[in-house]
Amino acid sequence: MLGLVSQNVICYTPAMEKIKAVVVLSGGQDSALCLALAVRKYGAGTVAAITFRYGQRHAVETKYARRIAKHFGVSRHAVVGMDFYRHLTDNALFSHSAAITRASGRSCPNTVVEGRNAFFLLAAGVWAKSLGATEIYTGVSQADYSGYPDCRRPFIRAQERMMRLAMEWPFKIVTPFMDKTKEYEWALAAKLGVFDMIANETITCYNGIPGAGCGKCPACRLRNAGLREYLAKR
Repeated sequence: MLGLVSQNVICYTPAMEKIKAVVVLSGGQDSALCLALAVRKYGAGTVAAITFRYGQRHAVETKYARRIAKHFGVSRHAVVGMDFYRHLTDNALFSHSAAITRASGRSCPNTVVEGRNAFFLLAAGVWAKSLGATEIYTGVSQADYSGYPDCRRPFIRAQERMMRLAMEWPFKIVTPFMDKTKEYEWALAAKLGVFDMIANETITCYNGIPGAGCGKCPACRLRNAGLREYLAKR
């Protein structure tokens, strides 16, 4: 028995308009910018966001996801519990005491959550279809690839095809940062007028510290290096 949690979905629904896009919103830099782009394209009233609690050590990111969704005024925001995940696999993101390591050679970093994006995108797709939406935004990037197999274009294309076949729905998985660096993302945040929000109200750190984070984990190093590169070129 996997021990599924009860009351898995909490929905914020101030409006009941037709949804055009669903954004997978973790509360981090990448997904917050995805939401900004979706809202810019369609308007907040026809964009929904979905956030997952899956037993991650930095679960405080869901708190920031709620703030971000509220900031952009999206039509709906669902927070979905996937606490069963820790019964299926183990990694450093499920343990507060485990040391976080970066990728070494051909090995993946110990923060890889096996199949995470496959689960998340499939769940987002099920919800998107129920809302009538075809576009699903996710902030994955292979340009800043750090050992995550499910952040690459071949996976996204395969996942998109699988979801179309599974649900007979014309899904399009939108990946605005697939070939973009963190430097590019900071420049985009400035262009969209959300630089301060991204800098201070998002959480990328695996240790659960917002903004610049702990500065030591791989996620913080990548984020902060991109910021330094952006600021050096201003």
